[in-house]
Amino acid sequence: QVQLVESGGGLVQAGGSLRLSCAASGRTFSSYAMGWFRQAPGKEREFVAAISWSGGRTYFANSVKGRFTISRDNAKNTVYLQMNSLSPEDTAVYYCAAQRGSAYYTVRAYEYWGQGTQVTVSS
Repeated sequence: QVQLVESGGGLVQAGGSLRLSCAASGRTFSSYAMGWFRQAPGKEREFVAAISWSGGRTYFANSVKGRFTISRDNAKNTVYLQMNSLSPEDTAVYYCAAQRGSAYYTVRAYEYWGQGTQVTVSS
């Protein structure tokens, strides 16, 4: 069992930056690939970024490539999402998720989910 708790969301102006954190419980955090997803009102949950269990491979949605980075600290059981050059289109609830597989882009592949953190970007 893995419990995930996101933090770091908030209100930011367009062009600004935020760093989201996702703290995981459990001693097997390093066994899980981690992903970030987001969901805007009236829209489906969409993939944002993912990182392999070792941190050696990262994956990004085209919409955030070059602006967002994902990293993890297995000693701290934490995964991060650094978001730069934010735009109003990035406004959504952001979720972190964990899976033991490698279907990084697939929502249904993730076994555990956090409760989400709101990110609002004003124009």
